[in-house]
Amino acid sequence: MDVSTLAEFLPALALAIALAASAGLRAWLPLLLAGGLSRLGVLDLGSSFQFLGSNKALVLFGVATAIELVGDKIPAVDHALDVIGTPLRPAAGALLAASVLGTVTDPLTSVVLGTAVGAPSALVPHAAKAALRAASTTVTGGLANPVLSFAEDAISLLVFILAVLVPLVVVALLGLVLFFASRWLRRRRATVAA
Repeated sequence: MDVSTLAEFLPALALAIALAASAGLRAWLPLLLAGGLSRLGVLDLGSSFQFLGSNKALVLFGVATAIELVGDKIPAVDHALDVIGTPLRPAAGALLAASVLGTVTDPLTSVVLGTAVGAPSALVPHAAKAALRAASTTVTGGLANPVLSFAEDAISLLVFILAVLVPLVVVALLGLVLFFASRWLRRRRATVAA
């Protein structure tokens, strides 16, 4: 890989990871935003992923986003959405990552790389969210979950915006979250084992 190809690939990779991370909190909102920005010509997606900006996709993503945003505020529904979201959010992250990597690689490579970097990048925020929700449910009986849901909406939107504007910053922040989460887990396991 020569320097010019690498210079083109690394920003696309950073954008792929950052967009996938936003899907870790909300599966449909980042897909809706990516499709909308693609349609407006703001976000460049690979030719095989232009369908994300189609009328059908935008309507589907819009309805699914509304269901996800509203349903996540209802105590019993939020748990069901989280169960469904566990496989869905990494899949959405993989699709988002593949769509932006499709601008610098062929479709097959973009799907493989998108899955390899997008699914784990979405799974990290989703796992953190699930742990926080479980703790919130235990401590508050689920009463704080709607408030957390609004915060998750805002964070997902903010991460998406930052991903489009400055993807390298989002990747660095994701790395920090992963680092501190792993340290916290190690300490927790050591405390439990002692």
